[in-house]
Amino acid sequence: MFDAGAATMEEARAALSTYFGYDAFRPGQERLVSAILAGRDALGVMPTGAGKSVCYQIPALTLPGLTLVVSPLVSLMGDQVRALKAAGARPSYLNSTLTVPQQNTVLKRAREGWYQIMYVAPERLADERFLAFARELAGPDGIGIPLVAVDEAHCVSQWGQDFRPSYLEIARFIDSLPVRPVVAAFTATATERVRTDIVQMLGLRRPETVVTGFDRQNLYFGVEEMGDKAKALWIRDFALSHADASGIIYCSTRRAVDELAFALGRELAPAGIRVGRYHAGMAADERTENQAAFIDDLVPVIVATNAFGMGIDKPNVRYVIHHNVPESIEAYYQEAGRAGRDGDPAECHLLWNGNDFRLRRYLIDRGDDESELDDDARERARQNRYRLLSAMEGYCETTGCLRAYILRYFGDEGALGVETASAPAHGATGAAACAEGLSGGCGNCSNCTNPAEAEDVTAIAREAVLLVRATGGRFGRALVADALHGANTERIRQYRLDEMPGFGTLASEPVAHIKDVIGQLIGRGYLSQSQGQFPTVALGPRAVEVLEEAPGKPFAFTMKRRAGGRRAAVRARQAVDLLRDEASRDARPRVGDDGALFEHLREVRRELAIERAWAPYMIASDKALRGMCRRRPTTRDELLEVPGIGEKKADDFGDAFLAEISRFEDENRS
Repeated sequence: MFDAGAATMEEARAALSTYFGYDAFRPGQERLVSAILAGRDALGVMPTGAGKSVCYQIPALTLPGLTLVVSPLVSLMGDQVRALKAAGARPSYLNSTLTVPQQNTVLKRAREGWYQIMYVAPERLADERFLAFARELAGPDGIGIPLVAVDEAHCVSQWGQDFRPSYLEIARFIDSLPVRPVVAAFTATATERVRTDIVQMLGLRRPETVVTGFDRQNLYFGVEEMGDKAKALWIRDFALSHADASGIIYCSTRRAVDELAFALGRELAPAGIRVGRYHAGMAADERTENQAAFIDDLVPVIVATNAFGMGIDKPNVRYVIHHNVPESIEAYYQEAGRAGRDGDPAECHLLWNGNDFRLRRYLIDRGDDESELDDDARERARQNRYRLLSAMEGYCETTGCLRAYILRYFGDEGALGVETASAPAHGATGAAACAEGLSGGCGNCSNCTNPAEAEDVTAIAREAVLLVRATGGRFGRALVADALHGANTERIRQYRLDEMPGFGTLASEPVAHIKDVIGQLIGRGYLSQSQGQFPTVALGPRAVEVLEEAPGKPFAFTMKRRAGGRRAAVRARQAVDLLRDEASRDARPRVGDDGALFEHLREVRRELAIERAWAPYMIASDKALRGMCRRRPTTRDELLEVPGIGEKKADDFGDAFLAEISRFEDENRS
């Protein structure tokens, strides 16, 4: 039975200060920690960088016994354990990277109470040897398992973007223990539907649920439509203009990663910018080496598939660029959210074209990740993935505020503090709510910083709806646009579209523009688009407004054309520079410092990290170094007043930082 009095919030706050160097919890953290210490299940939905891990690490460091953390991030468990060790904790992990003798040692020490926290993969929970170990620990003669924390909990939901059947083992594992522990689940991205699924599939009992809000105000969001060759040039120019910044570039396939990494590496080398790559097809040691080089700030740019980044605690990523469209808003926001975890301004850019969506639909139909499911479950998963992709398509095509679109998708539409339309159903009507229902804007996305004149496209919209009705909704967007334009192609003739009323009525309009208008009609509900690898366009619920115009209310349709290319990039840089200026007012060191001390402290941190083979952030974050620049501590006690510096770090690294500050002060004393 869980001992609700085993640890108090006073002890939790002391642990927060001792291990992590902070005097107060962030929003949402205290509620979750308090619930767990009181013996209550918990669900935390908090954006990347909001401090989810603290919500289970603090209970683990204050409660007696061994806390288990279930995580899919096998390749990163070593980093997570090293970071906790650097803070003075006693963590461990158990996964396939350890030899059998090493695993035996970990299990033996765990039984003896050496560890406070153990990271395991979900697959481990079905292993009979581990089950026996866990039952022993949770039994009357064991040290106890007070808490099972489930990281990346959205993986348990078939409605989420990253369903993993292995996560279904978690509830069975918990039920098999002689004493049920507290169960706490955490995720960065989950809609209300996914949150409900998490509670049910993990068997959470009346959990304390905290959703801290999805708005990351320090992030700039940009969307640009362009061809594949233009994408590579855009990314090259962006990286050159951000030569001192650390960035991640995501591609949808391994081949795209290899090609882009090679091209960028060749073109950025003269500027001294190193480029790494990461995908599952590489040798494990090469992946590990490239990941470490990126985390350690040795390689500033990495090109990767979505296999990279989950769980990586690198605070100073200044930009994330998607070379291709991700499979869902959830996946996009999680990947983009790896920028700016230190709270400083950062940029998130999505480059797309129609080929991206064709590839995504092909991958969904191929269903490589669904081999473990039966036929019915596989079809449900496929339809759900199409639904998620539809929402992603709406994000790319909306001319409204991008931040508002994301927040509405997650049910957090009030975060902007502007008057908005009611939240859309995920997918089909998302673009409509953002294009039509927002009376303000975030001022920090490409659609808000690139205002465009509204264009009256009523004639194009009407002809599109009429042709879709005439053809019975049997054709896709591209073929409808070709027919309206009057294209003389084999497919047009094959389906006798050249004989349909409406053929060629928009001959003066570019096909791409007609397709854009059709996309907006889909987004706003006048047309609908089927799911599948080859989606067709049919009449939507609002088509009647076009086909049966009410007296005195003629149909009218306007849309904005998004300005792109260099103009958009310049506006993005201006917006981020403004954010950075505002943020720096609070973080600026004393007058006359000019950042020199910060660079000296970074060098000290780098040397300390090399000595221990750790990532620099494990020694101290950039924010902690800035705190030292402002406060100029001269003693250990003063150093402990710097947020992010706990007892263990002060003991291990304090002398080096204090000595450098003293030397710098002596050299610069007037």
